[in-house]
Amino acid sequence: MDIVILLLIMMTVGAIIGGFTNSLAIKMLFRPYKPVYIGKWRVPFTPGLIPKRREELARQLGLMVVNHLLTAESLKAKFLNSEKERALTAWLQKEGSKVFQIDDSVETVLKRFDLESPVPYLERTMDGWIEGQYEQLKEKYMFLTLRETLPVQWQERLDRKVTTVSTYILEKGEDYFASEEGKEKVQTMIDDFLKTRGTLGSMVQMVMGNTSLADKVQPEIIKFLKHPGTHDILEQVLHKEWEKVKDWQWERAFSIVTDRDLIIRLQGVLKERMNLNEWMGKPFGSVIQPLENRLIEDLIPKASSKAKDILIERIEDILAKMKLQEIVREQVDSFEVSRLEELVLGISKREFKMITYLGALLGGLIGLIQGAFVLLTGL
Repeated sequence: MDIVILLLIMMTVGAIIGGFTNSLAIKMLFRPYKPVYIGKWRVPFTPGLIPKRREELARQLGLMVVNHLLTAESLKAKFLNSEKERALTAWLQKEGSKVFQIDDSVETVLKRFDLESPVPYLERTMDGWIEGQYEQLKEKYMFLTLRETLPVQWQERLDRKVTTVSTYILEKGEDYFASEEGKEKVQTMIDDFLKTRGTLGSMVQMVMGNTSLADKVQPEIIKFLKHPGTHDILEQVLHKEWEKVKDWQWERAFSIVTDRDLIIRLQGVLKERMNLNEWMGKPFGSVIQPLENRLIEDLIPKASSKAKDILIERIEDILAKMKLQEIVREQVDSFEVSRLEELVLGISKREFKMITYLGALLGGLIGLIQGAFVLLTGL
């Protein structure tokens, strides 16, 4: 019975010593956090191993991340493959389609991102563009003729318009002279004509009277304007004048109106056609709706594929410029030792307990062996 008690006591003592020793060794990895001094003499094994070698640990962790964890090859294999590209494309298409369902006005969407209305900027840009284009065209075509510069299709179309213009002029002339205003104008012209003829004019006025003469002249004027020959004459005249105009140099054409008036007119027409203020009040989704098919079906897949190709080609340079090793080193080096201890123990707490238990087990076995050895030698 005494032998069993002796063996149990030695096993217990060995287990306690083994377990305590391993637990103390684990604690000494981190504790104490700072060196301990007795006078000028630094106590051995202070600070703990990790606090003492923290800089080297940080550097080694940085190297491990760069050389073994976040390598170009691992990133290419894990993320830059066809499967991930398809998943990214599908996600972008799904999220992109939501943009075209926004009912808020363009102005509201811009305000949401603290962006000012682009209307003043766009109008200034358009004004500057029109003015610049006008000056360039003026300088380029100044000494060229209209015939040399106008497209043939335009010239042919304008040639055909001469007939339309002739008909329009005669119709308006007929309407004018058939009106009371036209009749009064005819009477005034007759009066002025007769006044310049002296006695002859007075005699005509006495014989026929102004009113009867105007009544007779007015229908004749209208009949003249309706006559096909009048139309032919006017059309020929307009054709001849148009052919002369074609030989004008643009310098002469530009001299008809001032540059500033023409530029302002062009700017006003463009602003009126575009109506940017009305555009700002429309739903954002409807404004960009024409781009939906091109964006979703074409641009997003191409952008995903292009982005993958660029990343594959330049992943090494990107990782080098990111300086991951330095980031990890600086981050770990900035940790408090207590934080490092918390991180390591949080990850390996179970393993450290097993080491403590293993020390106790080995201590117990050694105590048992020592007890057996004592008993054998005592015998």
